[in-house]
Amino acid sequence: MDELDALRRMRTTLAREESPDVLALRADWRAAPLPRPRRRFTAPLVSSMAAAVLVAASLAAVSVTSDADPPVQPGERESPDAPGNALLVAAANVRPEPAGTYWHTTRVAGKIHAVGESAADHYKVESRMRYDHWTARNGTACTAVQDLPARPWSARDRRGWQEAGAPTKVRVATPDGPGTLFMDAPDRKPICRTTRDQRFFGMTARQLASLPTQPEQLRTALLDLEGNWSAYAPEVTRQPIRALEGETRVRALSDVAGTLLALAPAPPAVRAAAFRMLATLPGVKVEGRMTDPLGRAGVGISLPLETTIPLGLSTAPRQLGTYRRQWIINPGDGTLLAMRDVVATPPRGSRALPPGDDGKPRRLTAGTQPDRFHQPGEVSEYETYEAAEWTDVPPPG
Repeated sequence: MDELDALRRMRTTLAREESPDVLALRADWRAAPLPRPRRRFTAPLVSSMAAAVLVAASLAAVSVTSDADPPVQPGERESPDAPGNALLVAAANVRPEPAGTYWHTTRVAGKIHAVGESAADHYKVESRMRYDHWTARNGTACTAVQDLPARPWSARDRRGWQEAGAPTKVRVATPDGPGTLFMDAPDRKPICRTTRDQRFFGMTARQLASLPTQPEQLRTALLDLEGNWSAYAPEVTRQPIRALEGETRVRALSDVAGTLLALAPAPPAVRAAAFRMLATLPGVKVEGRMTDPLGRAGVGISLPLETTIPLGLSTAPRQLGTYRRQWIINPGDGTLLAMRDVVATPPRGSRALPPGDDGKPRRLTAGTQPDRFHQPGEVSEYETYEAAEWTDVPPPG
């Protein structure tokens, strides 16, 4: 896809949506202080000259309407909401990284659980884990993990929790059996524990720095990465991404791209190439404006796949359901704000097998397992990316 053409299409969309006064303000948007980047996924430009050309084209397009490029009419061209628009704009707006002693990332992983015995009488809570990771330029690394208190997922769920007496711990159904969540947590300062042989999908910091900065060449390089790319398999099988097909390959490439954008100390030009590569993957599309679990506004990017773990037997049958993977990005500063899994097929929990055996036949099915009260379209899990930056602030401890 021609990037300048994609940006031209974006500008006609913005010109139709916004008033002249707003457009005039947008032309000077770089003069205002930029928000602190949240980089689960950021990507820099191939070169500063290319960045200048793309950004200038997008700004000019937003503020004026060209006679040579009339507004897109239905059926004339590809939709202005094609993923190349949001993803290429994000790539163009990835900012250079300042010098620093440590590469620092912060992410929070959350899961949504149901508390209660029936669909009519339940509320949802979220469990959360915070991960802070530091990598020094000499390759040494450490990770601090903090168990955050569980909390009601929404205002409605908070009312349900309060009506239940605001318990400090709750029982929930999980894929692996009953679990307990604590609504408070000790206020302990986490210790940064040494991480040995720090790698990202097998790549060292030196290998990350040498990745191609053009999207097609980056895709070719990533196809050689070996790993276990199956959502579920009876055996762990390592294979290169190029051995995969269809949605399985898209998921593997998007997983690696997400790590490059949010967690790995990849150079800005590599992150930009990752955004641009995503725009070329089949089935990737824009879903419109969204807010992440922290309330930050962004644009939703939907990946054409479902992560599925079917009914299987471990200690008991379990049905994890199916999910649609979404990213929420901020094209204005070239960052990935969050990733979330939205329920497609509602999941169930799991009960442990009863102790003993009286010799009678027993058959456990998904239908006999606890309902987790998730409906299609609801968020089941998420990750937010709150920091990804070079810094001189050392890790704690």
